[in-house]
This record gives sequence, structure tokens and C-alpha cells, in this order.
Amino acid sequence: MSQPVSPSPQQLQLKPEPDSVPPRGSTMAAKDPERHWLENVYKAGVRQLTVRAVIAGMLIGAVMCLSNLYVILKTGWSLGVTITACILAFATFGALRAVGLVRTEVSALENNAVGSVASGAGYMTGGGNMAAVPALLMLTGALPSTGWLVAWFSVVSALGVFAAIPIKRQLINIEQLPFPTGTATAETIQALYGADERSRGKARYLGVAGLIGAVIAFWRDAKASWLAWNLPAKVSLPFTIGGKPAGAWTLSFDLSLLLVGAGALVSFKTGWSMLLGAILTYGFLAPEMVSRGVIPEVTYKAINSWALWTGAAVLVSSGLLSFAFQWRSVAKSFKALSGLFGKKGEEEKDALADIECPPTWFPLGFLVLGPVAVFLMAYLFQIPWWAGVIAMPLSVVMGVIAARVTGETDTTPTKALGPVTQLLYGGLLPGNLAANVMSANATGGVGLHAADLLTNLKTGWLLGADPRKQFFAQLLGLVAGAAVVVPAFNLLVPTAEVLGTEEFPAPSALVWAGVSKMLVNGVGSLHTSARIGALCGLVLGVVLVLLERWAPKKAKPYIPSASGLGLAIVIPGASSISFFIGAAIAEVLRRKKAQLAEATVLPVSSGFIAGESLMGIAVAMLKAFGVMPK
Repeated sequence: MSQPVSPSPQQLQLKPEPDSVPPRGSTMAAKDPERHWLENVYKAGVRQLTVRAVIAGMLIGAVMCLSNLYVILKTGWSLGVTITACILAFATFGALRAVGLVRTEVSALENNAVGSVASGAGYMTGGGNMAAVPALLMLTGALPSTGWLVAWFSVVSALGVFAAIPIKRQLINIEQLPFPTGTATAETIQALYGADERSRGKARYLGVAGLIGAVIAFWRDAKASWLAWNLPAKVSLPFTIGGKPAGAWTLSFDLSLLLVGAGALVSFKTGWSMLLGAILTYGFLAPEMVSRGVIPEVTYKAINSWALWTGAAVLVSSGLLSFAFQWRSVAKSFKALSGLFGKKGEEEKDALADIECPPTWFPLGFLVLGPVAVFLMAYLFQIPWWAGVIAMPLSVVMGVIAARVTGETDTTPTKALGPVTQLLYGGLLPGNLAANVMSANATGGVGLHAADLLTNLKTGWLLGADPRKQFFAQLLGLVAGAAVVVPAFNLLVPTAEVLGTEEFPAPSALVWAGVSKMLVNGVGSLHTSARIGALCGLVLGVVLVLLERWAPKKAKPYIPSASGLGLAIVIPGASSISFFIGAAIAEVLRRKKAQLAEATVLPVSSGFIAGESLMGIAVAMLKAFGVMPK
């Protein structure tokens, strides 16, 4: 649920430069890809992790973190950070240089460092962070203080960065896994610093779209006295269901460019699957359950409390089965993991010993941060120390698996790995809701940040960057992200009542909280119809994955996406409609105007998302501080 939305496959082919790594499988690269990289690609002495790159990365990362926080509470997804950050850095430094505030242009490798810092900060919402913490708030009604949560996020994320060290060279240098988002980021940076004016125009598209998104959000949400009227948040579809307007069932046009932009970044298949899920849930199932008295009233919260179990079952079953089909990757991960501590024979001098992160940093990082993480688990979430100790090696395993799966598929399997940890701790600590949720947060956070660092290191490998500098860049970004995301979350979500509403559906949190409740209370605590719905959802998730895998090629475009369908069941129908509109516009552009789509879809969508989300947070702050009426 909280994976990044990645560019389309057409965007992922990095065009080789004269000094780039030979194609996978070529004779030279196969013999010694690391030595070839050192001699032909690595750019020694080029400025990379400069002070201005760190500052810019922290600021851009903080902005992207705020944006992702708003988006994940709305949709359950975290959106891509690094490509947008690199475009923003290029545009910002270009503007500063034009007015004389900066003397030299930011270099390609500086921009890559900006992306690493920004990514560490921007993905602070991922890895279960903004699923587990809202879920904990819904389950217990309270959270640790801001300082303690910042410490928790920082430690878990840093463990993920250290977990990436021992597997980096195998996955990136030797096997050269694609890590598609990392490859696409390298392509974007190369284009920005080339002579392609169209690529430079992406920065302008992003800026204009961001301004439009911000204006729409302010016009809709601000209650300023000088505004004659506000845009409505939603416009109901022009029909009734069960004697009530479609809008009462959440079937409306949502005047949100953020949701349309997010829809443009997912596949068209996901978009129409979400529309189908919304129609089935809010147009047929919910009215039927209301007529039978199972759902007490026609509100989103009442409908969601019943439909959640079906949607969660679709998401969890499809995620686990899809993950199971990647057993070869998992097996390779365990093989690599077993070799981390193995005794190695005499080898020739390591040519990259002074460039790569030393292998000793991995155990040292866990020796220092592991006890801190165990203490925080015990002190903040009442997880027994022995259970916290178990989470440490488990998080390494999850990190290795998540990194390989991300490298091969561009999808970090948080929605599969989270429930696995919840099931394990449901057996180890029955009845402990906090332990069930936050142990999954620990393993999910390590997995996400290990995969994220390796994605960024893939970009650096293609551009010739220094991996040690990217490692430190990532750590610096984590601190900035943790310091920003916790107070921003407290501002947007002052109480648990805000979650699970049309304003902030928080579907990821609902699923995590639902799984924990079911493990603690048992399936028998659910209404009979909800149990039937959960069983149907479980079967549906399995069937859709099997059809996607084994159906004839011609039939696959017509098989609904399990993740899209499951998500549509747990978010308002209006959100799914907006997603579909965005996905449809992007698909038409790709088919009719491929070049225009390549130049505009990613930057315009990112601009809409960033502009509206940041303005939404700004308006919330103005209301919280009494500057603007609520």
C-alpha cells in the first residue's frame, strides 16, 4: 500500500552514455563489472555531497515528506520522491544562479546527492510509519510524545540504511538488478544536464502545475473573509441510490487535483479497477447492507467500518500471494544473507575498498542502534525486550528480501511483509495491540529504507557517484524527515476521530488496525456479513493474482488489479473516481501524443500533488493557530 508510484516502463530505459556501464551480459562487464565501473564510470574528485546539496536536499525532502504525508492519509500511497527532487533542485539552483545568489551551477552528481538526502526525508512516511502510527492512535487513542516518535522513526530508518550495506555490491555491482526508479532517476539527471530543452521544460511544467494545485486547494479549503465564496469540496453525481443522492454514498466528483495527479501516475488498469471497486462497493453492496440494517447509516465511516474487512482481505491475500510467487528472489535473498557472516578465503586486493562502504559498518550500526531500538520498543510500546531482540534479525531478513524484490520489480512489498510480522507477533504476544502494530513498523521501516538507499545507489552507480557519500546523504535526510513528519502528523491528526473520514480515509492505517484487531479479538468478533465479506475478499485477491499470472496474454488487460480493487473498497468513491480520471487522461495522452505524455505526465502530476498537499498543510496550520476560521 505504501509503495512509491513509479514512472511508466517506457520511461525506464536508461540510454547508455559513452562512459556508462556496458549492457548486462556484455563480456567486459561480465568479467569484472566493478573494475570497469571504477576505470570508466566513477568520477573521482567531482563535488558531490556539498553543504548546499545537503541543505537543498533537506529542504526539498522536508517538502516532499509533507506532501507524502498528506497524500498517504488521503490515498494510502507514498509517491515518488527522487525524480521530482532532482527536477526541483535543478530548477531552484538555476533560478538562484540567474539572480546572482549562486555562482556555479549545481553539478549532476551534486543533484544526485540532493536526491539521496531528499529521498531519505521524503520516504519517512513509508515503511509502515504512516500506517502503524495512525493505526496505533486508532487502537489505543494515544501516541508517544513528539520527541520520542522522532527518535523512533530515526532509529528504525537508520537501521534500514545500515542493512543495505552488505548486499549493495551483490545486487547492484555484480547482478546489476534494474532498480527501475533508480535507473529512471539517472536518466532524468542525464537529460537535465544535456542539451534537451524538452527535458528542461519539465521543471517549468512542475512549477506551473504546483501553483495551480495550490490555488485550487486554497480556494477550496481556506475560509478567508475576503473570499466571496469557496469552491465546493465535492459535487455529487446526478442520480440517487436508495432515495439518497449519490454524494451521500461518496459517489461524487472530488475537486482535488491531487487525486487526479496521483491517478495519472498509476497504470490505467489500476485506475479502471478502482472505478469498478467504487461502483460495486458504494453503488451496490453498501446500499444493500443499509437496506438490511447491517450498516446503520449512510455515511462513509459507517460504510467503511463494514467494507474494510473485504478490502483488507483483498489487499493482504493478493499481496502475500504475489510475494510468494517471488520465491526465487526470496531464496536468493536468504542465500545472500547466509553469506554475510561466512568466512571468506584469500582474495586479491579489493579495488573498491576505499570507495564502497566498509562491510564492518553493518554490524557496528546494528550493535549501536539495535539496543536503542529494543529500548524504544519496550519503553514506548510495552514490547518485552526479548520480543524486541527478535525483531532485529527479523528486520535484517525483511530488509534483504525487500531490497531484492524492489530491485527486480520496483515494488517494495510492505503490504506483504507487514502482515507477516503482525501474524508472528500475534502468536508471540497475544492481546498486545501495540506490539502487533509497532513490531511490523520496525521490520517494515528497515525494509523500506534499505530498498530506498539501494535504489539511490543504483542511480549513483550509473552516474559514477561515490557510494559512501550517498550513504551519509541518506542518513542526513532521515533526520530531517523524522523531525518534520511527526509534528506535521500531529497537526493534521489531532485525534483518532479524524482518521477513517472522507477528509483523511487513511486506508493503510485502517488495514493495519483491522489486522491487529482480528488477531487479538478473533474472526468471531465480526458481524456475520463482514466475515463473509472478508472470506470473499480473500478468495478474490487470490483469484485475481492467479488470473494475472496464468490467464492468456490477450485477456490480462481485462483482469482487474487486485491492489486497485482492494484500495477502492476502503477509500471514498469520490477518490476512486478522481484516480480513474487522472489515469484515463494519462492513458489517452500516451496513446495519442506519446512525446507530450513523456514530457508532461510526471512533472504536471507531481506539481498538482505537491502544490495541493503543501497548501492543504499550510491552511491547516493557519486554522490551528487561529489565523483563519475553521
